[in-house]
Amino acid sequence: MPDTVHDDLLAGFTAPQPYTLETVAEAPNAAGVHVVLDRGVVIYVGRTRRGLRDRLRQHLNGNRDSSVLHDQVGQVLDTPDNEASADDIADWLGRCEVRWQEMDNPEGTKEALVVAFKPRFNRQVPKPRDAEGGE
Repeated sequence: MPDTVHDDLLAGFTAPQPYTLETVAEAPNAAGVHVVLDRGVVIYVGRTRRGLRDRLRQHLNGNRDSSVLHDQVGQVLDTPDNEASADDIADWLGRCEVRWQEMDNPEGTKEALVVAFKPRFNRQVPKPRDAEGGE
C-alpha cells in the first residue's frame, strides 16, 4: 500500500536519481533540502543554505569530518580491523538514490522531514511539536 503522506512530503522534490557524481553534477548550485534513499526508504535528510551540488558531492566523496552522512555510513561499514575508506563509503552511497528541492529557507522543511521519516543516518531527530505549538 503506498505511503501517500510521505509521498506528499516529497511532492516538490526531484524524482529519485542514482546517487552518483554524474547526478550530483546536475544538481543546482542553490539552497535547498536533499534526501538520500536506500531501496525507497529515506535514510538521510540534509539541507544547505548554499549549493546543493557542493553539499551532495561532499557527502558522496568528502571525509568524515565534513559530512555527517559520510561519517555515519563509514561507521556502519567499519570493521574491528579496518576503517572504511572514502571509496568504500562512496560505493555504498552510489547504490542509493538522491532527491532534492531548491528553497530559500530549508531549515523548517528539513526538520519536518526528519520528524516524519526518522532517517537512520540523521544524528538528531527533533521532537514533533504538538498541535498547540508547544514542544
